[in-house]
Amino acid sequence: MIIHVVNPNTTTSMTDKIGKAAKAAAGANVEFMVSQAEMGPVSIEGYYDEAFAVPGMLARIVEAEARGVAGHIIACFDDTGLDAARCIAKAPVIGIGEAAFHAASLIAEKFSVITTLGRSIPAIEHNLVRYGLAARCTKVRAAEVPVLSLEDQHSDAYRKITAEIVAALQQDGCEAIVLGCAGMADLARDLSAKHGVPIVDGVAVSVGLIQMLHQAGIETSKRGGYAAPSPKKYTGEFSRFAPA
Repeated sequence: MIIHVVNPNTTTSMTDKIGKAAKAAAGANVEFMVSQAEMGPVSIEGYYDEAFAVPGMLARIVEAEARGVAGHIIACFDDTGLDAARCIAKAPVIGIGEAAFHAASLIAEKFSVITTLGRSIPAIEHNLVRYGLAARCTKVRAAEVPVLSLEDQHSDAYRKITAEIVAALQQDGCEAIVLGCAGMADLARDLSAKHGVPIVDGVAVSVGLIQMLHQAGIETSKRGGYAAPSPKKYTGEFSRFAPA
């Protein structure tokens, strides 16, 4: 079984970190194809970045489909390009945000989300409503940590994230914490031990979901919204993305 993990941004150090987290969560006989967008922003912090991250990420989905992977994991907590990816993939496509929300709802009545910047909160809240889990989330909090500071060992990102977890546990009435950025994937176990509460990392739980769906023989539905895109001409710089 080969699982494709794609980082929609173009920062290699983050891609490497995400790949290590995915491999640590895998069972036996699982291989990984770890990739990142070929073009686009170095980090995804809001709707504008997200829009320009999608084409490069979709190109990686197409490449991985050609290899016959068991499934794809989109390693951005905003679930960047998730619906579009499902349109071009036969294998299951899991967004780490959706996966983390569902996993948290299985082990806690209420959970809080700790994300990076305040500008990411609306997108996360929108997704919670869309996935039907807004009532299970007590609050989406921002540690006000730029995504790339998670790659800087000398930054105060860990301290700020820890402070928000403490505030969430004291003020929100939550029973679990969801880490709202793929760049936090390597912090989950340490933070859980430190705070004595379940800390959910979407990368790890997405690996488990792909394995389960593959073993059950379940693929992406091709009816309705996730049907393959109709052949048509695309113009300009996007001509190479035109559906055949």
